Order: sequence, then structure tokens, then C-alpha cells
Amino acid sequence: MQVPNGVENQKYLNGPDQVIPVDHYICCTPGGHVKLRMGSRGVAAEPPISVPGLLSRTVARYPDATAFATKKSDGKWHRTTYRQYQERVRTIAKAFLKIGLERFHSVCILGFNSEEWYIADLAAIHAGGYAAGIYTTNSAEACFHCLESSRANICAVQDKKQLDKILSIQGRLKHLKAIVQWEGPVDTSVPGVYSWDQLMEMGAKEPDTQLNNILKSIAVNECCTLVYTSGTVGPPKAVMLSHDNLTWDAFAISERCGDLKPTLDKIVSYLPLSHVAAQVVDIYATLTNAIEVYFARPDALKGTLVETLREVRPTRFLAVPRVWEKMHEKIMAVGAANSSFKKSIAMWAKEKGTKHHLARINGQTGTTCGYKLAKSLIFSKVRDSLGLDRCLTFVTAAAPLSPEIKKFFLSLDIPIMDAFGMSEAAGAHTLSIYPKFSLDSSGEILDGTETRFGDSMSVNGPGEIQMRGRHVLMGYLNDEEKTKATLDEDGWLHSGDVGRLDSHNLLYITGRIKELLITAGGENIAPVLIEQAVQSELLHVGYAVLVGDRKKFLAILLTLKAKVDSNTGDALDELDTETKKWVAGLGSSATTISEIVRTKDPVVYKAIEDGITRANKHAISNAQKVQKFAILPADFSMNTGELGPTLKIKRNVVYEKYKDIIEDFYKD
Repeated sequence: MQVPNGVENQKYLNGPDQVIPVDHYICCTPGGHVKLRMGSRGVAAEPPISVPGLLSRTVARYPDATAFATKKSDGKWHRTTYRQYQERVRTIAKAFLKIGLERFHSVCILGFNSEEWYIADLAAIHAGGYAAGIYTTNSAEACFHCLESSRANICAVQDKKQLDKILSIQGRLKHLKAIVQWEGPVDTSVPGVYSWDQLMEMGAKEPDTQLNNILKSIAVNECCTLVYTSGTVGPPKAVMLSHDNLTWDAFAISERCGDLKPTLDKIVSYLPLSHVAAQVVDIYATLTNAIEVYFARPDALKGTLVETLREVRPTRFLAVPRVWEKMHEKIMAVGAANSSFKKSIAMWAKEKGTKHHLARINGQTGTTCGYKLAKSLIFSKVRDSLGLDRCLTFVTAAAPLSPEIKKFFLSLDIPIMDAFGMSEAAGAHTLSIYPKFSLDSSGEILDGTETRFGDSMSVNGPGEIQMRGRHVLMGYLNDEEKTKATLDEDGWLHSGDVGRLDSHNLLYITGRIKELLITAGGENIAPVLIEQAVQSELLHVGYAVLVGDRKKFLAILLTLKAKVDSNTGDALDELDTETKKWVAGLGSSATTISEIVRTKDPVVYKAIEDGITRANKHAISNAQKVQKFAILPADFSMNTGELGPTLKIKRNVVYEKYKDIIEDFYKD
């Protein structure tokens, strides 16, 4: 990364980035430290830097560059420079100290992505506390768990809706001293409730002495952030991430990308910042590389994301699989409405796009025949329609994306790279950069990290994926038992995923240990691959969940794609437009899911049965064939509990909710 001359050795406001010497890699207690797994060369040998040190370094290099931009009620983007960013972080940090933030206690943050989220996060860290995000979809009780387990002194909330959640549990929170609301009218007559403006005024009046003394005491090998796991089994665990975990992983991601352009690159922030992927990319990778961040609207995942993308035209784009799937559906719908001539042109272009990119993946250079013309006629228009015309890197993360969907986008000149990681690995452990990738891999192992495969006799697996490096967590806060079950004494993180490596250092995930179905005959079956095979044959199926653990055969639960309430995000009973057309094309007059399920609509059920039969032809054994299916009475959503904040299926919720249907599969 190029930086202006004369600032490489700048002294930063927080003083030296110190490492407290210890000889252990695991720590579960507040205020503890861990040994850094430094390498002797390359990425693993990068000098450690604290979060305050990273902010100071970027401010020294690019003080007047845009850090982030927010679209206000006047319809204009209001920009904040890196110098202003740091000034506001320090001001809020001083205010946090004033209203009672103690060392190694937390500031929990509850709201949609915004400049206040960023500032509160970094201010908590600067003031010697922990930053801890809470999902906006959490119930009051779920919020209580995060606040109490992290010993939160302060909770920053977006609006009155989130404020009311915290007020309803405030009396039970032993450590909570203050609540800060950053948006909308604030009733500051409520004891302990402050507005954001009040905090800014308060912090501006405070001297720098206490803050600077705390900054000098911070070590890069102590915890600065808590990320709460999804909690599919038991309450969420608080993953302790050190300064070095976050700043080093952001550096390793940046090195893998290789061509990031400070002050020129830009991203749109919309994935929940409570999730580790959004934190390490949106907050830390952008800070590492002086990348501009534009905040999407809170309803981004309900349909407005593309509008923001068209306006901002980002150069890098990270999405979860469901976002890519929604884009795929939209492109398919537009294509279906085209004339026969336009369809034939599109088919020709997609063939050229596929050949061009597959040739590049196989090591060929240059441009294949017809690619440039196809790009001019079709690809540029598709990219324009998505707001991705300037985008150089397309990434999918958080859950598996079907190879068929990736191949579809590849044919349209949008090569989607995979990243794999987990909260416990500070975000990313793999990231592919085009053209080194495979349609069915989960990305290339990051430099400076180590990977092994459990008890596998082969160094390349298959077996349980285990990771080691400077990105691996310190431990779970105040939970030694679960820490030792996940992280061994040598610093190996046990992922619970099963996979293998190929000769190009690309990782392939074949299943998850806890999700593996074991048939009555003893065969281990990874559900995702079978679910994806069914979905690739049935494009109007929304979600597919395989069942059959300890049973004689496999069955599958399916949802049909439905329209979504734009206000709540809930799935409606009415079929979405393209699914409705598909159903009509089969000869059915049904327009709702309930009608199809109630009547067991013969033509729809037959079409699904035929699709499953086609998918079964790819099964590697009879035990891996789907024998029965059921259409569920509603599509999945976050509000109804089947989906997590990154739209990943919560299997345990689905199994419990539809246990009667599952039992019916096996009654005979």
C-alpha cells in the first residue's frame, strides 16, 4: 500500500503499541493477555498494532480523506474525514469515561450501521473497555444476556424502539450506568438516558489526561472487542478478540487483495456490524487502507440495497449468499421479460463470459473470442443495473453459496470470490482473489495462518478444519470449559467444519460435524451439498433443509419463494412474482403458499418431485437420495426465527418448529 512520504515513522497519539509478555495462548478473564503467534517472516511477522494505533496511523497518512459518508434527510451525502473521525472517537471516549465506563467493562451497541456505531465502537476501545455489538433483531432477554455477561456499563442504542428494550431490563443489569440514544427525539428526563449530542458536549469539556493515560496502558495482546456467537445451542458465547486479532486479520485480508487503493476504494456498509465479517471488513480493513465507507439505509436487506449501490458505485462488495440469490432472482426476472432476440443475445454473451473466465481460472491469459463484445452488449448493462460497474472484488461469506449461482454470475462477468471464517477467527481464514479460485471451494488459505485436519492421516484432509494464527481468539469470556472445548493448548481452533485442501491451497468444506446427518445405516451425510443440488433443480424453492438423522432415509423440508413485507421483512403468504408465473406455467391457478399446501396442489407437488428426482441422479449413494419432501406453510425470515442476522438457516429452530412434519415422514 502506498503512503505519503515522511509519515511511516509517525508517533501516534496513544504512545507505543506494547505487548505484555505472557507464555499462554488462551485467556478467558477480563483484563488478561495472550501470547502472540508471531511469525519470522512474511505476513505473520507484521509488527502488531493496537486499534487506537491503527486509527492514529491512518489519520497521520490521510487526515483529510473521507472515512465515511451518511445520507441525511436533505438527500445529500455528509462526509467525515479521518481527522474528524479520530476527534469524535476521542470526544466520545472521554464522555464514556465521564459517565462511568470502567476498564475491561463493555459498551454494548444496538442499532443499524452508522457513523455513531463506528465511533461508539472505537471510543469504547480507546477508553479501555470492550466494544460489543448486539443484533437489532434480539429480544429484550437476548439483549440482557449480552449486557450482563459483558458487564456493560453503557449501552448505545439507535432509536426509541431499541431504547425501550433496554429500559425494560435496566433494573436487572448490575453494571449498567448509562444508555445513549443516537437517533430521533431523546427523553433525557429518564434517569441515565443521554442523547448523542449531550455526550459530544460532555466529552468536549473533559481534559485529555485520563484518556491519554489509559491509551498508554493498552496492550495489543489484550481483549478489545466481544463478538457474540449465534447461540444455536445454548446462550451466545462472548468471543474475546484482541487488538492484534482484528488489526492483523484486516492486514492479512488486505495483503491477499493486493490492489487496494487508499482514498479511492469505497464500500457500502449494510451487513450487521454485530457480525464479525462486517466488523473486520467494514471497520478494520477500511481503516487499514483508508477506504471510504458509505452507510446503506436500515432497510437495505428488505430491498433498498441496490438503490444505494447504484448511487455509490462501490469498488469492493461483500454479500451473504441470500443477497446474491436475490440479485440472481432479479436478473432472471428481467431476462424472462425480454424478447426472444434479446434472450438469444444474452445466452450467447453468457456462453462467452463463462468460457473467458474458466480459461483464466485454468491459467490462460488474454481475452477469449467474443468476450469484449459480450461485455459491451450485456455485461456492462447488468453491472450498471446492480450498481457494481466499478466493482473490482466480489465476495461471498457467512454461509455456502451454491456453485450454480456462482457459475451464473461468472457467466455475467461477475466472478464471486469465497471467504471462510468464523467469529473465533476474527473474521477470515480464507479469501480467494480472482483468478485463483474454484466454483465449489471456500477460498484460499490466508498467508500467515496454519491449517490442519483433525485426526486425518493426510495433511490435506479430509477431516475437521483446525486453524492457528494471530487471528485466533483469546477465549470465551468467563467460560473456560467451552474455551477448552474449542481451543487447545497449542492454539489450534477447532472449527467443527469438515473439509480438505487441494494442491492450490484452496479449502473445500464438505460438511459441519454438528450438522452431519448419520443415517440408520451409519453413513455420514453433509446436508448442504444435497440441499444445493435440490435448489439448483428447483429455482423457485426458497430454502431447503435436509432431515434424516438416525433414520432409514433422507427427507427434505422446502419453502416456496414468497413476497416480503417491505416494512417488517416478514415473508407473506403470497408467492413472489416469478414463482407465481412458474406455478401458472405448470397449469395451477394457486397464488398463495397456503393454497398449494392445503390442496397439495398436484401439478406443483409433481414438479417438485420431478426436480428432486433429477437432483437424486447426482447422489453418490442410495443413502444420499431424498425419498420424501414437504412444502412448509411459510417462507423463512429473521422475525419468525428460522434465519439469523446474516440470513443463515437456524437448523435447530426449523427442526423444532416443524417436528410434527418431520415425524410424519417416518411414521410408516
